[in-house]
Amino acid sequence: YKPAPLSEKTLPDTFVVQISVLYEVPVVYSIVPGDGKGYFIISSSTGIVRTTKNLKVEDFPVVFNVQATDSSNPSIFSECSVNVEVIDENDFPPVFSSSLLEVRLEENSAATQIIQLEAQDRDTGRNGFLRYGILSGDRLKFRIDEATGIIYSTASFDYEEEPTEYQVVIYAEDDGIPEKKRGYCTVVIKIID
Repeated sequence: YKPAPLSEKTLPDTFVVQISVLYEVPVVYSIVPGDGKGYFIISSSTGIVRTTKNLKVEDFPVVFNVQATDSSNPSIFSECSVNVEVIDENDFPPVFSSSLLEVRLEENSAATQIIQLEAQDRDTGRNGFLRYGILSGDRLKFRIDEATGIIYSTASFDYEEEPTEYQVVIYAEDDGIPEKKRGYCTVVIKIID
């Protein structure tokens, strides 16, 4: 049996799966001792498996065996394995070390790297995998590498003819399940004469 994956936030006494056998007399269901790490209990009469405590994602997947025993003859039984997986929930949004940064860029510079931003996400796996993007700002003059967080200018600037300050709002977005989460940082780029 391979039931649908459980959330790491699954509460105790949650239905996991129902084990059933085709047999002419009633059977008694049991979890083979030593299996399941104490996370599961089974109804001896219905074969319904439920959780017994809060789940720790690092303990999973868990594979345990269930035994169906002839109620009138304990020497007649059959076993099956149950493989339970747990999904790591996306608990935390990405966070930048500072929500506001100021950088200086000399006028008439060729297109160049301006700054590398880095956000942290306390989740693991795909929930902690980040990509970067520009939420608002002049996309004709600036771009960001979505993998590295490096902001680049895409043109040169003229201090006398153009604005001398630009605000670019950057986001870091995780690849979370069940939903993606974002963190934000504003970069003020000052053009210097």
